[in-house]
Amino acid sequence: MKFGAVPLAEAEGAILAHSVALPKGRLRKGVTLDATALSKLSAAGVHHVTVARMEADDVHEDRAAERLAQALVPDPAAVHLRVAPASTGRVNIYATRNGVVQIDAAKINAVNAVHPMVTVATVPEWHRSAARGMVATVKIIAYAAPEAAVAAACAAGQDALALRPVTHTRALLIQTSVGGRDDSGKGQRAMGQRFDRMGVALGPKTVVPHEAEALRQALIAAAPDYDMLCILTGSATSDLYDVAPEAVRAAGGEVVHYGMPVDPGNLLFWGHLGDVPVIGLPGCARSPALNGADWVLERLLCDVPVRPQDIMGMGVGGLLKEPPSRPAPRETA
Repeated sequence: MKFGAVPLAEAEGAILAHSVALPKGRLRKGVTLDATALSKLSAAGVHHVTVARMEADDVHEDRAAERLAQALVPDPAAVHLRVAPASTGRVNIYATRNGVVQIDAAKINAVNAVHPMVTVATVPEWHRSAARGMVATVKIIAYAAPEAAVAAACAAGQDALALRPVTHTRALLIQTSVGGRDDSGKGQRAMGQRFDRMGVALGPKTVVPHEAEALRQALIAAAPDYDMLCILTGSATSDLYDVAPEAVRAAGGEVVHYGMPVDPGNLLFWGHLGDVPVIGLPGCARSPALNGADWVLERLLCDVPVRPQDIMGMGVGGLLKEPPSRPAPRETA
């Protein structure tokens, strides 16, 4: 692509690089200068304009963005995404359902390494997205990109994006009460908000004594009717063999992992009872603020496998904002 200032007499067919103010309105950058546009510029006393002129091996910005978006998402309906029309070298990609965004980071990085003018930006991997939320944008920075670069970027980015939709749609929160004290309202409200934004129906408030046997019975009774179970204990789960994990095992389930390098959210455990995922929530789940449990919950709701190594790899970026309600600040005065 050739770029620079030229006399009006040499500008026909070129792309206007900078907007120009006219006596009535303005001629916006990116337009292809035809005879009418040049006449307006001349009447306004403009003698030179800065333009971009495509060469034989260039691809117009909109066509290049369209091709790359199609490569990233060859079958949008199959992966629950929508590719918007191109405009000014940009194509936005949106979710069509509630879910989490699956991204092949290596492919996105490979696309962005091809040519400085060919770019893709995405939300973080496994980011929660509502239907109609933007998950990625393709942007050709200049007015055109070399054909070889566009072709290489398309090859590097094949099938790099997808949305994993919510598949677990019925959840129950089981809370435990210590000494007969019922503080369940706050937790029910906060978890209700989390499930609601994912389009998941939350069952009725369920509170049992903080005892392994009572919790075991509640888990067994709930498992046939729900496809996600969460436990929020009145006393923090301080060990892999504390009340809540023991109740899961006693009910015939398995505890896969305890603890996570995310703060707030350290005291999480998760496992399953048959085919039903079970999450032991940290106390910070009583707040609607982001915590480590959100990352695990959202993935499991969308049938994304969560392995112990996945949780142990969440430490970088795992220092989250401290909620005002935190009883023990990270740093004391």
